[in-house]
Amino acid sequence: MLEIRLETLCYIIAKARELQAKEQVVFPDDSSGPGDDWAMQVLADHKDDLSFLEIKAEVEDLSPEQQAELVALMWLGRGDYTQEEWDEARSEALDQYLDHKNTIVYLLAHPMVSDHLEDGLIAFGYSCED
Repeated sequence: MLEIRLETLCYIIAKARELQAKEQVVFPDDSSGPGDDWAMQVLADHKDDLSFLEIKAEVEDLSPEQQAELVALMWLGRGDYTQEEWDEARSEALDQYLDHKNTIVYLLAHPMVSDHLEDGLIAFGYSCED
């Protein structure tokens, strides 16, 4: 059902967890403003961080459809979509990718991305612990 290999997903989850567990990575409390470029600033501050570079390379190696699936999996894991709405979530994520092509920025702008991705995997019956 998923186009991305489980090993790849688990690697991305682990690297996102590593990056976001670092003390110097700070997400603002109010980041909802449409004009805020806080996510770009957070990532710019860490552009030389090894964890960031590794996850960025892994995500950029994915096809547009796989990157969209990664975003849709995060949305599923955080409850924006249900498993029954999976095709809709993937379609919406692909539209977003085609418009912006900023998957890594979008994903890492979410402080709980690793948990949401993992929860999305669990919804499909997969686990990184296997």
